Amino acid sequence: MIVIGAGVVESYFADHGGHRGIRAARAQYDAWLGIVARAAWRNPEDVRLSHPKASVLKAGRVAFDIKGNDYRLNARIQYQAGVVAIRIFGTHAEYDRIDAGSV
Repeated sequence: MIVIGAGVVESYFADHGGHRGIRAARAQYDAWLGIVARAAWRNPEDVRLSHPKASVLKAGRVAFDIKGNDYRLNARIQYQAGVVAIRIFGTHAEYDRIDAGSV
């Protein structure tokens, strides 16, 4: 898959560099990125096979747990084009304050 929008995550890490657990979140995000770059998802079921705890939302959006669900990554997946567009990254509490289906 082609991943776009990684700047959203990079910006978050830059702004929260001193926060507890951010290094572990960075390591797990990097692992997620490697998995997604090698994936060839054709539908939501393919996503669930590689990420069983991912939440498939409406309009092609998927919420991924990062660092044991301490952080959430929301992406819009365009299966036919093979593109994963990162929309939001933040703590679970930050994620709960937004409408994940519309961002």
